[in-house]
Amino acid sequence: MQVTVTSLRRALIATSAAFSAIGLLAELLRARLGPHPICSLLSLSFEGNLPSWYASALPLLCAALLAWVSASETADRRPWQALALGFLAISIDEAVGLHELLGGLFTTTGLLHFGWVIPASLLVLALGLAFLGFLRRLSRETARRFVLAGAIYVTGAVVFELPLGWWSEQHGDDNLTYYLLDWCEETLELAGLTLFAGALLTRLTGRELRLTA
Repeated sequence: MQVTVTSLRRALIATSAAFSAIGLLAELLRARLGPHPICSLLSLSFEGNLPSWYASALPLLCAALLAWVSASETADRRPWQALALGFLAISIDEAVGLHELLGGLFTTTGLLHFGWVIPASLLVLALGLAFLGFLRRLSRETARRFVLAGAIYVTGAVVFELPLGWWSEQHGDDNLTYYLLDWCEETLELAGLTLFAGALLTRLTGRELRLTA
């Protein structure tokens, strides 16, 4: 059995789009029907459900693809390996919510209601500077795709936490506006990870995954 990277990329995009669309429907139903098992199962906002499993599996896939890329690199193998470890950490965080523990280190209100965005922003800035040289050594198209994917992911994972925190403090987290803000945040994260995985698969175009029984 042969699976081309092109078919994997298309399947990945379709799967992420489906999770996002179903998640939006779940939020609209939750606002209308109130607590319901189907909403808990399919909402992007809940933990321990199908979307949260996918949100953890997606960065794990990116980590595996980065490890695959690094295996054939010579000049920049270490940055590829570091990225693989970073995405493994993202996958673990998505599964257990380690970043939320950082919120207890800060007493903040308003846009910084979720205090963990402070260390997260500093980490993003530090990583951006650390990998700047690596990005410059990539082809222009690959670097553009990586930067776009990263910008979309960070917008969802960090920037959208600002209005979400403010709204939560002012109006609570049990209303349609909160649901939609949270859905936008999670969808942007999925979109960024999907674009990044797609960029990695594009880099691997021409190679095949061979599955043998």
